[in-house]
Amino acid sequence: MTKKFTEGSIISAILSLSIPVVISNLLQTVYNLIDAFWLGRFSREAVASISFSFPILFLFISLGAGITVAGTILVSQFFGKGESKKVDYVATQIVLLVVIFGIIVSLIGIFLSPSVIKSAGAKGEVLTGAISYLKICFAGVIFIFGFFVFQSLLRGIGVVILPMFVVFSTVLLNFFLDPIFILGWGNIFPPMGVKGAAYVTVLSQGIATLILFYVLLKGIYGIRINFKYLKPDISLIKKILSLGVPPALEHSIRAFSFSLLIFIVGKFGETVVASYGIVMRIFGFITIPAVGVAMATTALVGQNMGAEKLRRAEKISIISSLLTFIFMLLLGAVFFIFSKELISFFIPEDLAVINTGAEFIKIVSFTLGFMGLQIVFNGTFRGSGNTKQAMFLTLFTFIILRITIAWLLSLHSPLKEKGVWYSFAISNLIGGITALILFLTGFWKRKRITEEIDVKIKIIEKEAEILY
Repeated sequence: MTKKFTEGSIISAILSLSIPVVISNLLQTVYNLIDAFWLGRFSREAVASISFSFPILFLFISLGAGITVAGTILVSQFFGKGESKKVDYVATQIVLLVVIFGIIVSLIGIFLSPSVIKSAGAKGEVLTGAISYLKICFAGVIFIFGFFVFQSLLRGIGVVILPMFVVFSTVLLNFFLDPIFILGWGNIFPPMGVKGAAYVTVLSQGIATLILFYVLLKGIYGIRINFKYLKPDISLIKKILSLGVPPALEHSIRAFSFSLLIFIVGKFGETVVASYGIVMRIFGFITIPAVGVAMATTALVGQNMGAEKLRRAEKISIISSLLTFIFMLLLGAVFFIFSKELISFFIPEDLAVINTGAEFIKIVSFTLGFMGLQIVFNGTFRGSGNTKQAMFLTLFTFIILRITIAWLLSLHSPLKEKGVWYSFAISNLIGGITALILFLTGFWKRKRITEEIDVKIKIIEKEAEILY
C-alpha cells in the first residue's frame, strides 16, 4: 500500500520503512551465501572463480546503484509534493536510463571480462570459470539493475513490503535451483558449476524484475511507468546522473578502501590477513541494520522536503540517527563480550586467528555507534539531494582518515597490525562526529532539487498538450 509519511508518528514511519529494507538486505546476504555454499561443494576452483569475478561485477553494479539512489530521491520528493504525474514521469525516465545504461554495461562487460580476469592473475579452470560467470551475468545485467531500481522507485513512495517478498522469492528460487544448476540432477540435468550459479542469478533476478516491472506498468501502487514519457529528457537525465554518480562513487570508495588496507594488512602475515577477512564479513552483517535505516531515512526525508516540512525531516533524521546509535552501541557491547566466539564460528581450530580477530573487534566495537551515525546522516544528505556531500564525507572517512592512520600506526609505530584496527576505531569516531556537525549546520535543508528540475510532462490527450 502506498503511503505518505509526511504526517503521523515518526518512529512508526522509520520502523515501518526500515524493517522490511533490513530484512531484504539480510535476504540478499543469504542469497550470496547460498551461492558460496553450493559452489564450495562443486570445487575449490569454482569458489576461486567467484572470488576473482565478483569484485569486478560488484564495481559495475555499484555504478547502477547510483541510479537507484537518484530514483528514491526524486520520486520521494515529488511524491511528497503530491505531484503524481511528475512521479510517473521521473520513474519512466529513470527506467529508460537504466535500460540504456544496462545495455552499455552489458556490452563493455562481455567484451572486457577475459582481459580483466587474466590481468588479475586467474589461470586454468579458475580463469575459464570466472570468464564464464562474468559473461553470463553481464549478459543479464539489465535484470540486476532493473531489480534494484524498481525497488528504489517503490521505496520512494513508501512501498517496501512487496519488494521484500520479491527478494524472498529470489532467495527461495536460488535455494532450490542452485544445487540443480551447479551440481546437476542425475542424468536429466548435467552439472554446470560456476555457469550454473550465474544462470540462476540471472534467472531469479529476471523473474523478480519482470514482477516489479508489471507492478509499475499497471500503476498498482500509485506509481506508473508510462510509455508516453519515454522520449529522453536530457535535462532530467543530467540531473539523475548528477544525483546518482556520487553514490556510485561512494560504493566504489568503500570497496577501494578495503582493497588498499589488504596491502597493509598483508605485510603482517596470513594470520592477520585471515583475521581481517573474517572481521570484515562480520562488519558487513553489522552495518545491515544501519544501512536499512539510512535507506528509509532517505525516502522519508525526501518525502517531507518535497512537502516543505523541513522541521519534520529534521526530526526524522535526529530520531533515526539516535535509534541507530543506541542499537549499534548495544550491538558493539555484545560483540565485545563474545568476540572470540564470533571469530571461532568461522574458523574454530585456529587460536591465533581467533585471538587476533577478537582483538580487532574489541578495539572497534564501541565506535560502531558513531559509524551508524555517519551511515544514517548520509541517508539524510542523500534524501535532500546532497549526494556529493555524502560522497565527500565517505571519502574523508574511508580514504583520507582510515588509510592514512592505518599506514602511520601500523608501519611507522610499534603497534603493527593493531594500527590498522585503531584506524577503524578512530575513523569511525571522527566520521560520525563530522557527520553530526554537518547535519547541525543545516546546509542540507537549503537544497530544492524539485525546483531545479525543468520537468516537462507531455500528455497527448485529444491532440492537446497539457503541461504539469
